[in-house]
Amino acid sequence: MANTSAVYARIDSGLKESAESILQQLGISPSSAIQMLYSQIVLTRGMPLDLRLPSRKPTAIGGMSREELDAELMKGMDSLKSGRTYSVDEVDAELSKEFGI
Repeated sequence: MANTSAVYARIDSGLKESAESILQQLGISPSSAIQMLYSQIVLTRGMPLDLRLPSRKPTAIGGMSREELDAELMKGMDSLKSGRTYSVDEVDAELSKEFGI
């Protein structure tokens, strides 16, 4: 068995949950992430990590197939039928938050 030591850190609960959600999507355990961080610190003598999920970008209508466009339009119709509507300000705020536009 490898010679290991425990590392204990206190961090904000919300930060922990958010980070672990991303790590799960990347297929990395929290222990592996800490091991990776420490290895990179030693290798680079600094904090060089740049692991992240690719940023999501809105899809242009011109880049969709007819089937994809129809599926998106149906989602919109279903939202309207169920009463889920959004103001222009709400849409702008969501686009700004999600895509930075």
